[in-house]
Amino acid sequence: VTLSLADALSLARQNSPLYRQSVNNEGPANWAVRNAYAALLPGASVSGGMGYTGAGQSTFGGSTFNQTSPSVSSNYFAGFTWRLDGSVLTAPALQKANRRATEDDISNAGITLKTSITTQYLSVLAAVAQVGVAERQVSRNADFLQLAQARLSAGQATLIDVRQAQVTKSQSDLALLRARQTANEAKLELFRQIGIAPPAPLNTIGLSDSFPVDSIPVDLADLQASADQMNPTLRAARSRQSAAIWSVRASKSAFLPSLNFNAGWSGFTQQFTNTNLLLDQAYGNATGSAANCQFQNDLLARLTDTMPYPNQGLITNCNAYAGLNPGGTALNDTVAQAIRNRNNVFPFKFQSQPFQASVSISLPLFTGFSRHLHLSQAEAQRDDADETLRATQLQVHADVQAKYLALETAWQAIAVQRSAEQFARDQVQLAQGRFRIGSGTSLELADAENSLTAAEGGYITSVYDYQKAAAALEAAVGRPIR
Repeated sequence: VTLSLADALSLARQNSPLYRQSVNNEGPANWAVRNAYAALLPGASVSGGMGYTGAGQSTFGGSTFNQTSPSVSSNYFAGFTWRLDGSVLTAPALQKANRRATEDDISNAGITLKTSITTQYLSVLAAVAQVGVAERQVSRNADFLQLAQARLSAGQATLIDVRQAQVTKSQSDLALLRARQTANEAKLELFRQIGIAPPAPLNTIGLSDSFPVDSIPVDLADLQASADQMNPTLRAARSRQSAAIWSVRASKSAFLPSLNFNAGWSGFTQQFTNTNLLLDQAYGNATGSAANCQFQNDLLARLTDTMPYPNQGLITNCNAYAGLNPGGTALNDTVAQAIRNRNNVFPFKFQSQPFQASVSISLPLFTGFSRHLHLSQAEAQRDDADETLRATQLQVHADVQAKYLALETAWQAIAVQRSAEQFARDQVQLAQGRFRIGSGTSLELADAENSLTAAEGGYITSVYDYQKAAAALEAAVGRPIR
């Protein structure tokens, strides 16, 4: 199983917990901008409800009201509200600045992730290369042991030389085991930072990318200028400074008037659960109306019986006129059914109320200095943001220069370690030659081989330190330099 750096970075962007936490902030930031723009538009709301009222007396405003039948009721309301003031007008610019800061934070998290994964990828390559150094040391020490044993057989060496070779061989075997353990731990750390478990046994996972040891042409002034424009931490500080400025403007707008507009439609229903009470009340009213009708008829009959048209204006059937049946013993069916129909309104046969609308302008005159407090706090936050931006600029410039110097130092260290490695090889060859002819000791040869191993390991360390320094400089600048 092989893993390239591009694949490692792609997997990390999908699975790294720290990076995903930063990406999760993008959604709320976008919705905050939408919410700020939506606040410029009227808001709409609807509501509805149902209720039950039992029979009995209720008092309101000193008056007593009797309800002889329990009732059920329902209501609705649909309305618009619109509020306009300085904080609403400045909110879009404020939230857009906050969104830019969030985007820069995500960009910074991406660069940090890339640097972390690249550095750990290089650490794995360096650890694997150190395994190669340890294996070569084991091979050299095995040759040393064979040579010591051959010289002992020929009578040109002592048992001490053989034992020294055996000790040296055992030490190199132990160093190889530790180097392999270090390489496996480096692979585990790489997959931990990626955010996944190793897909196969560690000793079967290899890294496919290689990094050429070439000088990277960079100019400090150009790097500083690029960092001013592209470093995500610096860009996020500028965005937060802009947000702080808009917060001050919003706080100042609290001293200006605000406009409020409300409009709405409403309706209600009330249905009595005991329809017989309604019918009884209507029957009593109808009986009284019929009696009054009959009284009027009698009065008109006395007044008109001496006129040319007697009985003029009389109501022929007072029971029918009052809504009673012919015998006057109950309401007629049509009137009774009409009463039932009028009562049968729950829950959706609403009685609409008149449309209502209002507009108001308010200007608080004294709020206990709360507006002054909020303005002072906003101005302090703005000043803090200015200082944070200045501190971030100084930090970024210092980081870029430090990483630039580290890159130069690492490149020079490669040349030094390359020379040291060549010198150590020459020393081993000389020590081997002296040991073969009997003029050198086993300790001398062992020391020479240990020096070569250290020189080879130092060269590998310097090579990958140089690559790590380049990755760190890219992170400080905010763009690739290779």
